[in-house]
Amino acid sequence: MKLKYEVLPDEKIECCREICNELMAFQKSKSYITPELFDNMNFETRLIPSINNAVHNYTVVVKDDDQIVGYVYSNISPKEAYSNEFATFFDLSSVNRDHVGCLSQFYIKEEYRQYGIGSKLFHMSMDWIKQFDDVEDYFIYVSNGNTNALEFYKRKGFTVSHDILDGFITVLRSKREIGCNH
Repeated sequence: MKLKYEVLPDEKIECCREICNELMAFQKSKSYITPELFDNMNFETRLIPSINNAVHNYTVVVKDDDQIVGYVYSNISPKEAYSNEFATFFDLSSVNRDHVGCLSQFYIKEEYRQYGIGSKLFHMSMDWIKQFDDVEDYFIYVSNGNTNALEFYKRKGFTVSHDILDGFITVLRSKREIGCNH
């Protein structure tokens, strides 16, 4: 296994089409609450609109030789982007700033799990998100049935905030740690 981590510019996002669609199929396979909602979720309906609605995007792919075996997509977006025809993901009044950070998509092929890839991608993503001083609220959305992901994020310091869509998605939240002013 020869792993390489590569930050992708937005204009190269097309190479994530297959792995993004694999994530959607994986989420559907785990889902026990309205799994049919995943039928219309794919690269075109999830990743592309998210990139277009964000102010800043950060995508990292993991390659074994030239094959993409995992990725993480994070963004900085206006908080209003999370209230749309699909759902309202959090109480907008609970966010003081104009923008939020979101670890939006995260997937590693099964045979590559348990090698620390997830932790490395998570830390790369959070380091990127935390560089934006005007963002103090960080969100992750976990689909129902994906207990391993939920526990992973909780171990990384995120706490369950609430469920939306009758439990279809669990919202996890973390806040920027405010340090002392010097």
